[in-house]
Amino acid sequence: MSEFKVHHHVSELMNLLGVRTSDAIGEEVYTEMLLKNTTPYITTQVSSHQSKRKIGESTRTPIEFFAKYDELKAKNVRDLDPLVNLLSRLSEDQLTKDFLAKNAKDKMATAGMTTLSSHDKILAQLPEAGTRMTSQELSEIKDRLLKEAKSVPAANTQDIVRKALREKQLKHNVNIPVQPEWLFQRPTLTMDFMVGVDGPTDQNIVALGTLPVTLQEHAVIEDLLFCMQGIEGKYILARALTERYAPKEFMIDQSLDPSLQELVRRILPLCSNYSTVVRFIEEKSAFEYGLVNHALCAAMRSLVKDYMVLVAQLEHQYRGGHLSLQKMWFYLQPTMRTLEILASIANSINRGECMGGAVLSLLHEKTSSLIGDAKSQELCLFLTQSACVPYFEILEKWIYKGIIRDPYSEFLVEENEKIQKEKLLEEYNDAYWEQHYTICRERIPVFLEQVADKILNTGKYLNVVRLCGRDVKCPHAADMVYTLKERRYYEQIERAYDFASKLLLELLMKEKELLARIKSIKHYFLLDKGDFIVQFMDMTEEEMKQNIDDIMPTRLETLLELALRTSTANVDPYKDDLKVDLLPYDLITQLFRILTIETKQEKDYRVDPTDLHLSGLESFSFDYVVKWPVSLVVNRKALTRYQMLFRHLFYCKHVERQLCSVWVGNKVAKMYTMQKARWYSAAFALRQRMLNFVQNFEYYMMFEVIEPNWHLFQHNMDTVSNVDDVLVFHTDFLNSCLKDCMLTNPDLLKIVHKLMMVCVTFSNFVQRLNQSTTVEAEVSRLTKENSLQALGNKPTTKEDIKKKAAATKVTSIILGQVVSEHVDQLVSSENFERTITNFDTNFSRLLLDLLDKILDMSSKNYDHKLSNIMYRLDFNGFYTERLEAVTAQRQSANAAGLDFPAAGGARMRPASFTGLHAEAARRIPANLRSSTSSNGSQ
Repeated sequence: MSEFKVHHHVSELMNLLGVRTSDAIGEEVYTEMLLKNTTPYITTQVSSHQSKRKIGESTRTPIEFFAKYDELKAKNVRDLDPLVNLLSRLSEDQLTKDFLAKNAKDKMATAGMTTLSSHDKILAQLPEAGTRMTSQELSEIKDRLLKEAKSVPAANTQDIVRKALREKQLKHNVNIPVQPEWLFQRPTLTMDFMVGVDGPTDQNIVALGTLPVTLQEHAVIEDLLFCMQGIEGKYILARALTERYAPKEFMIDQSLDPSLQELVRRILPLCSNYSTVVRFIEEKSAFEYGLVNHALCAAMRSLVKDYMVLVAQLEHQYRGGHLSLQKMWFYLQPTMRTLEILASIANSINRGECMGGAVLSLLHEKTSSLIGDAKSQELCLFLTQSACVPYFEILEKWIYKGIIRDPYSEFLVEENEKIQKEKLLEEYNDAYWEQHYTICRERIPVFLEQVADKILNTGKYLNVVRLCGRDVKCPHAADMVYTLKERRYYEQIERAYDFASKLLLELLMKEKELLARIKSIKHYFLLDKGDFIVQFMDMTEEEMKQNIDDIMPTRLETLLELALRTSTANVDPYKDDLKVDLLPYDLITQLFRILTIETKQEKDYRVDPTDLHLSGLESFSFDYVVKWPVSLVVNRKALTRYQMLFRHLFYCKHVERQLCSVWVGNKVAKMYTMQKARWYSAAFALRQRMLNFVQNFEYYMMFEVIEPNWHLFQHNMDTVSNVDDVLVFHTDFLNSCLKDCMLTNPDLLKIVHKLMMVCVTFSNFVQRLNQSTTVEAEVSRLTKENSLQALGNKPTTKEDIKKKAAATKVTSIILGQVVSEHVDQLVSSENFERTITNFDTNFSRLLLDLLDKILDMSSKNYDHKLSNIMYRLDFNGFYTERLEAVTAQRQSANAAGLDFPAAGGARMRPASFTGLHAEAARRIPANLRSSTSSNGSQ
């Protein structure tokens, strides 16, 4: 049972019990508790005797409880004993009993009086007894009652059940052959009794009491021989059935001699059991009841044939005058036990409406329970082996070839044809491997529960190999025969499983080179190839600044191929599988949409892509072409995780490049007198702090998260034994990277996103300032103008050329002095001072918030991996002192009962994606808001 299904059941139970809370914390706790204590398919065997006794002692109606238990047990209800065990434990818990009693009273009080049924309403409208009625009123009541009687559904007849079974099979796209109508329109085509009547049909029959005892015995033996073949006699008549599966009852001439009558009553159960078995055979031989029931009916039919041979031998004795009633009773002793067992099995299957694996479970339990009766156990063993033949044929074809041929939906593995392998590269949450072939628990025979998982996986492995165009031949293939020693076919399944897992693993690892492809993905998505990503970012810098609608994907593809061919990535044999993908949403929107799946906040993050005005940087990502069967491991879900990691790393790399550009601009600006300005020095220091944060954050993700997890993944892949382990290890690798890179925690993710926005906005501000004060640009422009004028004037002498050069040099010096004075004036202004202070305050506050939350999470979850980033950022103890001061203030505020703000000085509020942009925009100076998006910020 899936996690979502358990969560749904817990929610429904809490609704029914009226214990709903304001949030879903209770549901999550109980769901996790149930999942931890759930075994996949193995039913826990418990003793029900002690539990029944406890419930019987605590209930007011023990007789009704035991009767209901026996009824459900006869129907072969699978989880009856575990349920009784649970109820017995609840009966001992007084708190639970009191709560349930109170809850029941509240429900009754809320519901009020129940509404009357339509039948009760009609009875309420009838006049009281003794009231005179006219003929018209009587006619109206009669018509109303007839109409109500017609609306009541008829009894559960054979036709209705047959129709229900057909509808059930049609849901599984099973083509059931249509049987001819004459098979149902001719009631005499049966080996069972015809519909009996309560009384003799021949009025000329003489009462047995008027005949001598010898003739009475002779007549009764003849009637018994008829009844043993499903034919009514003269003095022994069959009653009509009161229920569909009720045992056949008989009427005996009461004038028969008492001693003979007693012997006849002892033999008649044999005729009743014969009638039950024949009815079962004729009904379950229909197509709708499945191959297992067909095989069981065939085995029972062979036993009925032997029984008919016995009847013929008895009739031969009777015709020769050598058969008495006592002899007949003696000869029938072994057969009575046989038919009793057959009738018992038929009744159990009928009550439980069993098919397929449920029939085999019932036969197995019946065989195991007769361990003290060798002949009866041998009979049940014969029936079980016969019924297992078609089931084991399906099983053999599945575990030896990976093919399911289950025309009546009886096998424990069910195929969902709606889920196709082509969707692995299309849908994010596609679950081909988990849901295309699934286990149907109700169809698992109890003797195969221990190996149900291996049966499922064996066929799945071989099925993947078959879909690759290979012919599968298992060297360990052997016929499976049911035995009471389960270990025998357990070993066969183990050998088939080992062969299938080894075959598929070799196909993936050696022929398809799975690990090499995953390494190739790591090179590009996790920025393993440094020179490639630097070259690519240099080439696409102008493209990334444009709006997503203005970007030509073909140009990006061309630049990507050029970067691949001119870097060390050129030696990668799978480089051509790398593609460019422009997504209609940015990283934050994508992450929050995934994190809020199946939660109350899911609707808040269904953002219309047209509402997001994205730049190329915000929408850019890589994609990868994966073919079958590698797509089993590297499916769309895994690729989406790789994309999220890439977009996170890629944006951090972009922020680092922006800050490095600021550093280069600062180096040029230091040549002028503005380096003496106090606030420009503060801007230098802030830029260095930002660069230190971004570079150490990148180093933490690359070398303390991705690389250690990758080495662990490689080590696990060296010891892997089947494809399921490959899937688990690969998923664990990606999940660990996402978690430790702070991509699964909304609180940390918001703060990191805000920090990056502050860094990008600061770099844009400083770069714009540098562009307005760049001397080289003015000099180059002036030089270009002078050169054009020189071409027009066409100086011919060396003296003219020297004069032009001297004039250009003087102009550059004068222009440099003017620009320098302009910069000094701009930097010393209050506007520049206030802007740098705001950047410094926001950056420090957010960084302290991030470190504070990391410390808090490390102490609460005992996960100290994230704390590694603190040792890199806080190398000189500066932030430690700030955090200690904040902690002391928080403790004093908590002691005083006050609400203390976040670590950075302002209370952090949970905000949606739109709120993040609004808050960041509020902190950005007005003259820079338009430049933020144009430079590729998020």
